[in-house]
Amino acid sequence: MSKRSIKIVVTGASGQLGQCLKSISTNWDYSITFLDKQNLDITSVKQVYDVLTTIQPDIIINTAAYTHVDLAEEESDRAYQINAEAVNTVTRFCKENETKLIHISTDYVFDGEGLEPYTEERETNPKTVYGASKLAGENSILNSNLAAFWIIRTSWLYSNYGKNFYKTILDLADKNTILSVVNDQWGSPTRAEELADFILRYLPQLSSETRGIYHFSNSGSCTWFDFAKAILNKHNSHTEITAIKSSEFPTKARRPSYSVLDNSKITQVFKYKFKNWLDALG
Repeated sequence: MSKRSIKIVVTGASGQLGQCLKSISTNWDYSITFLDKQNLDITSVKQVYDVLTTIQPDIIINTAAYTHVDLAEEESDRAYQINAEAVNTVTRFCKENETKLIHISTDYVFDGEGLEPYTEERETNPKTVYGASKLAGENSILNSNLAAFWIIRTSWLYSNYGKNFYKTILDLADKNTILSVVNDQWGSPTRAEELADFILRYLPQLSSETRGIYHFSNSGSCTWFDFAKAILNKHNSHTEITAIKSSEFPTKARRPSYSVLDNSKITQVFKYKFKNWLDALG
C-alpha cells in the first residue's frame, strides 16, 4: 500500500493531539478524515459503526479520551464509557473490517511509585479512575487479537492547543507575579507536535510485525517545577516561581510521584531519535 492511498480516520479531533495531527497533516499524501464530538459520538455503537463503515478507513488513530483526571473520580461511569467501552467498540470494528488501529494511552496506567523509567513490560497498577479506565481500554485492544495495532502511552503532553500545563503556566504568569509549583513529582514533558509527527511519519510501518505497546515521551526527566521554570524562561517571563510539595497542593486524584516512561523500544524498532524535553520546548 502506497502512502498516497492510505485512508485514515482521527477520532477526538478537537483535542490537543487531534489538532496537532490536523495542523501537520498536509505534509503527507494521506486521505485523513478528522472526527470530533460533533461528527462522531464515540460512545454510540451505532454511530461508530455507521460513520466508520461509510468511510472504510485503513487506519484509525484514536485520540478521543476522557482526560479530566480529578473529575473522573466523581464521573467514573463517563470515564469508563469513553476510555474503555468506546475503545472496545472501535476495536471490534477494526477486527471485523481488518482495519489497523493506533490508540493513545497514558503513564497513569502505572502506580507512579517507581524509581526508574517504566518499560512497556512493567506491571500496570493504576491508582486513579482515569488510569484504570485507560488501562481497561488498552486491555480491550490486547484481548482482541487485532492483527495490527499500536498502543502509544505518552506523558505530560503539551502544545499550543487544548488544555495543558504549558498553556496553564503561561496564563497564570500573565495574571500573577508569583507562582507555586510542585517539585516532588517527576516525569517527561512530551511535545504533542512531535508525537503527531511520529504517528503520521511512521504509520506506514504499522503491521502485525510491529504491533504492540510503545512509550513515547521526550527524553530526560524533570519535576513540574523544573518544567514551569523552563516555560517561563523560554517566554522571558519575570513571574517568580517557588517550589512546593504535593501535600501543599492536594488534588482529588492522586498524582504519580514518578511517571518517567522508558522510550527505548521505539528507538530500537523504528530507529527513532527522541529530543530531550528541554530541547523540544525550544
